[in-house]
Amino acid sequence: MKALITRKVGMTSTIAEDGVVTAVTLLSASPCVITQVKTVDTDGYTAIQLGAEEAKHAGKAAEGHFKAAGVTPKVVREFRVDELSEDLKVGATIAADTFEAGDEVDVTGTTKGKGWAGTIRRHNFHRQRKTHGGKGNTRKVGSIGSMYPQRIFPGKKMAGQLGGDQVTVKNLKIAFVDTENNLIGVTGAVPGPRKGIIILKGAK
Repeated sequence: MKALITRKVGMTSTIAEDGVVTAVTLLSASPCVITQVKTVDTDGYTAIQLGAEEAKHAGKAAEGHFKAAGVTPKVVREFRVDELSEDLKVGATIAADTFEAGDEVDVTGTTKGKGWAGTIRRHNFHRQRKTHGGKGNTRKVGSIGSMYPQRIFPGKKMAGQLGGDQVTVKNLKIAFVDTENNLIGVTGAVPGPRKGIIILKGAK
């Protein structure tokens, strides 16, 4: 199973022998521990629960849940798997060497939250005209359903929360793997801010 919980470090670039410059995102990939194994018999589906980093404070329920793995992780994520192999058991460790340079991966992160935004910034609307009978505020949204159908359909593009969404970028390539420093380089941009949690999975 190729999956890891990582954190975004930042961006850099690599220069190939032929001079081609490639943008690379650095991910801090500290070893993850398998904290639970779910099977069809017990849970109705097959999955692996991974834990990363060490929690400073953990409740009694969490301590009991993670007791078999011998850790109290700060970040926990679940990954579906088609079948369970013998090496996938509670307490086993998955590190950066799971991936190799050239592997295709799907990267999932949470985009930067930018607060409440109007339609121009959020949906790339045009502003209204400033003269010839234009309304006072040229940046506000136009008609949104006052005549027909006398209501606003769900999903109408309006002002609201911008960012803070879970986004998955598919089929990125692993540029390099540094096992000594627990670093993974992924070609291209990865959603989210620095220090944000990034889920790395082998591409389907």
